[in-house]
Amino acid sequence: MFKNIFRGLKAYGGTLKLISQLGLWKYFGVPILISILTAVTIGFFAYGLGDNIGGFISKAWVWEWGSEGFRKFSDILGSLLIIAFGLILYKHIIMALSAPFMSPVSEKIEAHLLGEQHVHRNTTFSAQLWRGVRINVRNLMMEILFTIPLLLLSLIPVLNIITSILLFLVQAYYAGFGNMDYTLERHYNYDSSLKFVRNHSGVAMGNGIIFMFMLFIPIVGIILVLPLSVTAATTETVRLINTTENK
Repeated sequence: MFKNIFRGLKAYGGTLKLISQLGLWKYFGVPILISILTAVTIGFFAYGLGDNIGGFISKAWVWEWGSEGFRKFSDILGSLLIIAFGLILYKHIIMALSAPFMSPVSEKIEAHLLGEQHVHRNTTFSAQLWRGVRINVRNLMMEILFTIPLLLLSLIPVLNIITSILLFLVQAYYAGFGNMDYTLERHYNYDSSLKFVRNHSGVAMGNGIIFMFMLFIPIVGIILVLPLSVTAATTETVRLINTTENK
């Protein structure tokens, strides 16, 4: 697992050089715009809903004593909920809507690595969009399924340190999953792609770790997160597919 996570992380090396070498920046214009608009929209709603969620949670404390302290705690918890679900929504929205633009990028990288004759393409713009929506809606549901109990466990002191790490890794895994699928859609059907990512979950997690860290870099992060993460995921996914097929 740790070896594969490192491979996912290592794949980011040289991504900027490869993007420039293949002239791929022009393909990232629309996805970057989608990323910025999605981040601004979610941020706007998060700013307005934080206090409301905190107020709702504080009603669970029915006693007079300690109510002020619990209200402060509720505001913090409300903010954490907004951040957690905001990041979940953000990444799945941008990855789903960017699928038709990222698939050609993945294809060009694969052609560069293996040669044009090795690239299998039998999809259309609408098919790529539907595939992206289907994969990301599925991943969104799964991620929420894992996130809710982890958030509840985070209310327990000390244990919340562990749950915070697990929450980050869950988000990282599904981010890497989405990035890998831009390549997988040319090679595998829906079910086979799910199995492929499960078998290489460490690589997906490694790719997603950098993806998640980049989101905490103001402005630059949401601009570069897709170009770098998709390029890194493609190079490593192509290697894995090639290795699997040649066994």
